[in-house]
Amino acid sequence: MSSVLASVDQRTQLAGHNRLEILMFRLDNGQRFGLNVFKIQEVIQCPPLTVLPHSHPVVRGIANMRGKTIPVLDLAKAIGRPSLGDTSGNFVIITEFNRTVQGFLVKMVDRIVNMNWEQILPPPKGTGRHSYLTAVTEVEGELVEIIDVEKVLFEVIGVNEDISSEILADAAETQEEDISEQPPHVLVADDSMVARNQIKRTLDQLGIESTLATDGRKALDLLEHWADQEPEKLRNLTMIISDVEMPEMDGYTLTTRLRADVRLKDMYVLLHTSLSGVFNNAMVEKVGANQFIAKFKPDLLAAAVMKQVKAKQQRLEV
Repeated sequence: MSSVLASVDQRTQLAGHNRLEILMFRLDNGQRFGLNVFKIQEVIQCPPLTVLPHSHPVVRGIANMRGKTIPVLDLAKAIGRPSLGDTSGNFVIITEFNRTVQGFLVKMVDRIVNMNWEQILPPPKGTGRHSYLTAVTEVEGELVEIIDVEKVLFEVIGVNEDISSEILADAAETQEEDISEQPPHVLVADDSMVARNQIKRTLDQLGIESTLATDGRKALDLLEHWADQEPEKLRNLTMIISDVEMPEMDGYTLTTRLRADVRLKDMYVLLHTSLSGVFNNAMVEKVGANQFIAKFKPDLLAAAVMKQVKAKQQRLEV
């Protein structure tokens, strides 16, 4: 276990090379699951938990970690499996997602594996909108399921998806002043269904059309198709909002590929990711992204989108 914990603290250098490391764990004695090490702060044996009255059934209690109180979620119960029951002997994976720190209760921690994002594949077709899978991979002939943690947290903790009235008023005024014949259009790349819908809802509130892609590879394929076959769509594209972690091609690699293509090199790229705790801003500059925003603050995202909408309108008016 000590080697696993030590490895968790060393794994930021893979960003930008379409590689990641996965901490594998089990919720029972069978199926293996995985989480990107980049999102993990540490792994500990489950400490004593204080049960909170009237809390969500998935929240097993709260733990005091270095002077901070964090919720501990029963990950098995959260994804529809039998609860882990007695917490003694189990482990807690401390993570940071979407600007919050929380622990996930698991039965046992396996090990860390180094992989290429191309080996991380979308869930099989037919898994449905109620699935908690965001991706799958294979390790030593065994299927490893990557859980859509953003979906879990959305269901347990929730998030405000409404834009403030001030930003909505600014968006309406901008639309009234727009004299161009090119309505704003945004391409969104994110493997989490919850995250895609949150971004789309933000854009819908702003009155901005969007096209959704489920990973970086599909986004790049679409952009290359537009460049080859429908250049007017490319000209009308205001910006790209991309997650960093995605099956087959991550957001860093997508940005690097865009910058290397003469037809796509000037696309405005906003990286929008739940990697808020360990994100290296130098990596944004290295791959050539224009901006980074940690998920999910609708006002921050909306303000960034409107800034780029106005900038493009001004260029068209010159």
